[in-house]
Formats: sequence, structure tokens, C-alpha cells
Amino acid sequence: MKILGVSAGTRSGSNDCMCTEALMGAKSVGAEVEFIRLFDLNINHCTGCVACVNSIFNGRGNMCAIKDDFDWLLDKMLDADGIIFSVPIFEKGAAGIFHTIMDRFGPRMDRGNNIIATQIAEKLGGKIPDPRILKDKVISYMGIGGSDWMTRIEADFGIHALTPMWKTIDNEVFSWSLGILSDQIKVQRANQIGKNLAEAAKDLKNAVYQGDKGVCSHCHCREFYFSTQGKAICCQCGIEGVINNNNGVYTFEFPEEQLRHAHDTLDGKFIHAADIDTNNRRAGALRGTSEYKERVQAYRDFIAASKPSEVK
Repeated sequence: MKILGVSAGTRSGSNDCMCTEALMGAKSVGAEVEFIRLFDLNINHCTGCVACVNSIFNGRGNMCAIKDDFDWLLDKMLDADGIIFSVPIFEKGAAGIFHTIMDRFGPRMDRGNNIIATQIAEKLGGKIPDPRILKDKVISYMGIGGSDWMTRIEADFGIHALTPMWKTIDNEVFSWSLGILSDQIKVQRANQIGKNLAEAAKDLKNAVYQGDKGVCSHCHCREFYFSTQGKAICCQCGIEGVINNNNGVYTFEFPEEQLRHAHDTLDGKFIHAADIDTNNRRAGALRGTSEYKERVQAYRDFIAASKPSEVK
């Protein structure tokens, strides 16, 4: 059993150290551990070129046009039985480097897409995506911030996990943590998070979420989008319902039918994939029209993008 720790922080800083503490906890219950620092890697931003989408839905496997260290990192993640991320909190959410990882996961790592891609490849005699993408896995997250500005990060983490449908064991936020390494309670909590992850990896079928129950009873998220029509939409799983206040305790209630639309279920992913396919076909037809091409050309003729001067 292998647990991979990934830190998105500075060298030997709070995130590196808390991630290592969690790995120490995992190792104490029998796990083999490995540690990676994201800033040691060359990982570029997703450009939205949709090469991954085209390869997936045309039976050509699962590829990315960007050649950097992401595939090396992905291979490490797919080989691990469990993964723990330690990420600094920026602007109430996860640091940009983590969002880049989320973006690079995108359609390429979505479990529903890869199930569909496997079926297409088998039918066409094409290249089947890496079967490790469809394996169950457990994952935990630690967000470390210097104040109490941290309201988005748990949903950032949850959205990362729902793409490949990995089971979240802990989703912990450590606020007011500039001196976290001197806080024995928080250090012990990181150690326990590592233990929880390793124990869950030993028994995937019975692995359960160990963190705070949150507000959404389905995904444990605390973040909601309130529409002007009175709907509350969970920012993580996308379920629509209503928020109730019962003597100061908030609960999220929704019809059971909504579960098939949740973003972290296969039914929800297949619905999303069908929607994207329909929209892509419609957009493709529009891009082929003379009106569309003339409009794009008019924008190009109107202004050119500014660029920094070359250094001579």
C-alpha cells in the first residue's frame, strides 16, 4: 500500500512539514510513502485546446498536448493507493498551482468520460485510456491559511476529487496557522489524517468520509449558490434544493431524484458528457458558417494583443 503526499507550499514551509507529518502517520500504520513538491515540477497551465476531449471521444486514448512534468505527476498519483494534498490558502481558496492541477485533470481525468472513451476505443479498435484512471482511490486534503479567510478551499478540494470520483477521507482547513508547527493539536491532526487515509486505502469498499459533515448531506460541502428563484445549489456536487435553518443549524434538503444529477455520480457525469457533446456539435456547426468566420476576422482586424518586448 502506497500513500503519496503532495505539497503546494514553499520548501520546508508549513505545507511541506504538515504533509510530511501526515505521511509519518500513514507510515506508522504500515504504508509505503512518497513525497512530492509541486514547485519542483514544471507544470504549465491548461490552454483549453480540447486535445484531450478529442482524443477521448475519438477512440485515441487519453492525451494532453502539453509536454511537461504533469504526466510524471499523474503517473505517480495513479500508482498510489491514497493521496494527500497540503495546499496554502490564497484569496479564500486553493493556491493557483493547485487550480492548475485541477484544470489539467479536467475532462481528461473525468471517470465518466473515461468509461465512455473505453467503450468507444473497444468499438473502434482504438487506444484504450489508462485503466488505472478507473480504479477506486482515496484522497485527503489539508488547506493551511494565515487567517480565517478560507471559505472556498474545501469546495476546491472536493471538485478536484469528484472529477476522477476518488473517495475523500478528510477535507481539513487549518485557519490562523502561520505558526502551525508550534500547535501540537494541529500537528497531531495532520498525523491522524495520514493514518485515516492509510487505513481507508487498506479497505476501499468500506472507506468513509472522516471529516466534518458540512451542510450538504451528499458531499459535505458548506458552499451554496442561491438563485433568484429560491433555489440553493451546492457549489461542489451541483445538487439543487433548499436551505433550512433549524434552531441555528443549517440543513440542505433536496429531492432524491437530484442524486442522479450530482456531479460526483456516474449518472450525473453521463448527463454532463451528453450535454457537452450536444453543445460541441452545435458549436462546431456554427464555427463553420461564414458569419462566424467574418466576425472572428473583424475582431482580429480591430486589435492585436500586446506582448512584452523581446530582451536582446
